[in-house]
Amino acid sequence: MTGKQEVRYALDFCAGRRRRPKNNTHSADRQQSDGQEAPRCVPRIARLMALAIRFEGLVRDETIRDYAELARLGRVTRARMTQIMKLLHLAPDIQEQILFLPLLKGLNERNLRSVVRRIDWGEQRDLFQNLLKSLGASQSSEIRNGTSR
Repeated sequence: MTGKQEVRYALDFCAGRRRRPKNNTHSADRQQSDGQEAPRCVPRIARLMALAIRFEGLVRDETIRDYAELARLGRVTRARMTQIMKLLHLAPDIQEQILFLPLLKGLNERNLRSVVRRIDWGEQRDLFQNLLKSLGASQSSEIRNGTSR
């Protein structure tokens, strides 16, 4: 192929915080009118982890030139893009846990920075479990056992 191709992606995230509606319609207990469960709220850290995985794929496939271009397209700073992409330095099992975590108040990218800094995955696992314990002992035991409320 010799012709020039243009690929456009719509990225739906912003640098600022959005106000959440007071009436949370994404309750896991709520049922839709046709008997199906309503979609549950995906934690922000899980969305960031999924974005990092997707962005890495775009750069690897050369759809996007580099992380600086991703930052421009997403209207975030290059530093923020680096923070998001560093989530990929976590051990694969921690990444998987983050993707499927129930909503856990207090678990965010900033709290994970100390875990990401460690190179040894064993140390990361210990720090991550300690972080989960500090955020809520009952919730972290459910997470380790693979159950949620």
